[in-house]
Amino acid sequence: MIAGIGGQGTVLASKLIAAAAIKKGFDVRTTETIGMAQRGGSVFGHVRIGDHVGENIFSPIIPLGRADALIGFEPAETVRQLPFLRKDGSVIVYNSGNRDMVQYLKENVQKLTVIEARRLTAHSVKTLNVFLLGAAVQSGILPFDAETLKQVLTEMLPERFLEMNLKAFEGGLYGHAGSD
Repeated sequence: MIAGIGGQGTVLASKLIAAAAIKKGFDVRTTETIGMAQRGGSVFGHVRIGDHVGENIFSPIIPLGRADALIGFEPAETVRQLPFLRKDGSVIVYNSGNRDMVQYLKENVQKLTVIEARRLTAHSVKTLNVFLLGAAVQSGILPFDAETLKQVLTEMLPERFLEMNLKAFEGGLYGHAGSD
């Protein structure tokens, strides 16, 4: 699952994950729920990845309590989507300064990685989604490697945005803010 608010690139992140999984031969189904996305409303995506093509994943919706991982672009929206996470599932969340929600996550999630805002300082907020995908690949919660996602970024992003997104991906992947 991916949780965020409008304008954070939640839908693009879902598409990037799906494309990378397909490239590695997995069966994939996705869907996004977009509320008041243009006004900063709740946006979340389901990405179901089967073991192989033809595994017969019929629905893109992840049942409650069955998500292996939750990538949160915003703490409150991450908390809102927690019912979808398995008890032993992993959460990667960007801490935008919402201390109460991050504390709640610390108390209720066994496998939690908090990405502090200062780690993103050398990158644009517009690349938060790709930065967090780098952190997700590094953590091992996605079924593909960094090279696969880099290929997908190169194939799917417009050239004018590619360099800054690749830098953000590397920043998330290697746990530093990167440099220009």
